[in-house]
Amino acid sequence: MKLYLDPGHGGEDPGAQGNGLNEKDITLAIALKIRNIILNDYENVQVNMSRTSDTTKSLAQRSSAANAWDADFFLAIHINSADSSAQGYEDFIYNGASNSSRAATIQDIIHAEVIKANHLKDRGQKKANFHVIRETNMPALLTENGFISNKHDAQQMKDSSWQQQVAQAHVNGIAIAFNLKRKTKKETPKATITLKPTQSSSATVYTVYVGSYKSKENAADRVSELKKKNIKSSIFTTKISGATWYRVKVATYTTHANAEKRLKAIEKAGYKDAFIIIEKASAQPTKSAAQKPTTSTHKTTTGKPATTTSKETITNVGTNTTPSPVPTTNTKETPIIAAPGQFTILGPTFLSPEQMNQFVKKVNPNAPELGQFYQTYGKHYGIRGDVAFAQAIHETDYFRFTGVVKPEQNNYSGIGATGGDTRGASFENQEEGVLAQLQHLYAYATAKPLPDQYPLVDPRFQLVERGSAPTWTALNGKWAVPGITYGQSILNLYEKMIHSG
Repeated sequence: MKLYLDPGHGGEDPGAQGNGLNEKDITLAIALKIRNIILNDYENVQVNMSRTSDTTKSLAQRSSAANAWDADFFLAIHINSADSSAQGYEDFIYNGASNSSRAATIQDIIHAEVIKANHLKDRGQKKANFHVIRETNMPALLTENGFISNKHDAQQMKDSSWQQQVAQAHVNGIAIAFNLKRKTKKETPKATITLKPTQSSSATVYTVYVGSYKSKENAADRVSELKKKNIKSSIFTTKISGATWYRVKVATYTTHANAEKRLKAIEKAGYKDAFIIIEKASAQPTKSAAQKPTTSTHKTTTGKPATTTSKETITNVGTNTTPSPVPTTNTKETPIIAAPGQFTILGPTFLSPEQMNQFVKKVNPNAPELGQFYQTYGKHYGIRGDVAFAQAIHETDYFRFTGVVKPEQNNYSGIGATGGDTRGASFENQEEGVLAQLQHLYAYATAKPLPDQYPLVDPRFQLVERGSAPTWTALNGKWAVPGITYGQSILNLYEKMIHSG
């Protein structure tokens, strides 16, 4: 099913205005949410949009693009305006369509679903001679989601959760009308990495996990699945921000190198959600130490020496593999930015989520804890997530948002904030804001197709000259204008993070 979404107005045309709102902003917010929901939840759906950012598009451009794409359904999202007493929801099909037409049938379904969710007065189903529902070749519907001129309706529009409910209701109607099949969803494991509080007498260990779940049943399913592949594992319970998580633990090592080796083997077996947590454990010798170990030191990712043994010690694990001897150096060394002009956007993430969060909280104790998102999406897109985190610090003044972009926008990299009082894009939540930033960086860093595991939420992705900035300093004059030292400022912050201890 091919859905063409048309957020009304945009760019030089603000649409209706009232109660501190512009129609173009509300229509875009709802349309983007519709796109995200339907792509996430349903199979065999393609979505195209007349605009994904604050750009100007003529009515002819909108209808022509939908026709050229041969869409199955055209949905225009609008907001109404009249005198302050008018309020409520209504929708329109072309007045040349019969009551038995496919458009009329779809209107019946979507209208019923939206009215269930939007807390607005029902003004009924109507017909009109609007261009976009007249000139499109496919069934088309235009929805008017409240009156911006009415205080009650406008108050609803300002609420992101209301926008989400309205978007979901539209999707519910589309799914029924087109008999869409819902995706079979398994809970996506989250690599939630947290350093455990330890005593000063503890030693560093590296634990390999294969998934972290909110549901114990899902964790148990993973244990059973691993067992079938002769990989022994166990469930480890931890508390994160007051919530209980169930991690599937495979092995614990005393060196990062051997943990990395095991991690790669697990990933090769098909488990891309595997991860390593740096933890602390008692330095007591274990039964597996058959001989007295000799000690040596190597550099850790933080640049601090760590004591290791010449014979690997494994604790609290059930594994059928014998670890190899410890290499003399760590395979993941602290990056050195000797030539900023050559330091690429694509590359590994070295700092842990905790290191990122702790660094920013030294300046702003109230900063959101976003490190995990930067690590997760950095790994997915092959981008240096910790440098992207430094970029966010630079853009938001340590998440204090002292510029034109406001905290509630969840916009950590100034996407769409093109100067003056232009506040830029807004995102549904913190995770979506980070995802958009990493997608925008990916657009600059490479011309390769964007991996399709996550929906495209960056509203300006298509505006980027793909692959035009493979290094951080190449963003100068592109991400920020004139921004002649933009990349250097990011890398300076990154170096402070590396050496912050």
